[in-house]
Amino acid sequence: MPDIERLVNDFVAKLSKRKVEGSQATSRLTAELLRSVVSLQRLPPTNSAAVLIEAVRGIGVKLVAANPVELAVGNIVRRVLHIIREEDLSLLTSKTSDLDLSAASDDEGTIDQDFDPTQSAAAAKSFLRPPSLHALLENMSDKAVPSNNYTSSSGGDSEEKSKADKLARTRKLKHDVIEAINILIEDIDTCHELIAEQAVEHIHQNEVILTLGSSRTAFEFLCAAKEKKRSFRVVVAEGTPRYQGHALAKELVSRGLQIIVVTDSAVFAMISRVNMVIVGVHAVMANGGVIAPVGMNMVALAAQKHAVPFVVVAGIHKLCPSYPHNPEVCLNDMRSPAELLECMEFGMDSGAPLQVVNPGFDYVAPELVSLLITDIGGHNPSYMYRLISDYYSADDFDLQGRIHK
Repeated sequence: MPDIERLVNDFVAKLSKRKVEGSQATSRLTAELLRSVVSLQRLPPTNSAAVLIEAVRGIGVKLVAANPVELAVGNIVRRVLHIIREEDLSLLTSKTSDLDLSAASDDEGTIDQDFDPTQSAAAAKSFLRPPSLHALLENMSDKAVPSNNYTSSSGGDSEEKSKADKLARTRKLKHDVIEAINILIEDIDTCHELIAEQAVEHIHQNEVILTLGSSRTAFEFLCAAKEKKRSFRVVVAEGTPRYQGHALAKELVSRGLQIIVVTDSAVFAMISRVNMVIVGVHAVMANGGVIAPVGMNMVALAAQKHAVPFVVVAGIHKLCPSYPHNPEVCLNDMRSPAELLECMEFGMDSGAPLQVVNPGFDYVAPELVSLLITDIGGHNPSYMYRLISDYYSADDFDLQGRIHK
């Protein structure tokens, strides 16, 4: 247990100090931590799945509290909880099917014995010839003692077998959960490549694409279309105040793409010349809305005004089962005022106080999103409820509420 606490505390410190940046890196580290927790957690022979679920949920609450803005942490915790429930149900189902098969085989053997001609003839003879009183007493004395010995020995063997079966089932549960988490980590690692493979289906020759922010998913998506010999231009909004668009433009130019850099305020003027908007986001909510870099809602509204498709590219690990109106969801991150202006430019002895608001994210409503492209394919925003039911359990939506019960 101290090993688990040390691992959790180290990762909580990294999250709280913002030493881990990016949803993909955060998701992978969270999954690796929970894999270690499952491996090190001691489980009882009975009710092992419930104990493991409570342990993972308790750790998940700490991780989410360390950085509430990074919704990917809670997503991975819920994914692991869903994995535990699914693997436990799979073991229970397989055990039930084995019992049904054994019962069916016993019934078949009984039917065969009932219809055995020799036994039927012997039974008929014994029925026609009534036994003597001496024979009845001997049969009763012979059956009484061995039956007690057989019951006691079989009872002890059955208890030992039952205990061994429970231990084997616990080990099997941990093994299957760890294997499933390994598959989850692999999916997180390959999400960019799987999304980029779909680029040629959406980007066509001589099109103009607009993007905002610095997203690796969007970067790989655009580069994949370029590698398929598609010739197109990309309009990159600079993304003030951090100017992430400048870095993205340099990377795209180095890969041979035609780039036009514009200010954020010029997006509405440029949108009429654009064929499609392709952006990466911070999180995808349960209603199909997205949390994206600040300024994205302005781009989405401009795209809707000019009937330009607004396409979002995001890994499935960014899908959050919460709604934007939920009070436990932290939709925004207030950044440092120093990104906007230098405090020394304003005298401290000035009369009126100065308040600087520097939000990090925008919320884009689902009616503004045309298509969501994930590593498992493209989906309409209204289809998110189906994906949530596939990857999450309803009992794990509210981690805080469950931990206090």
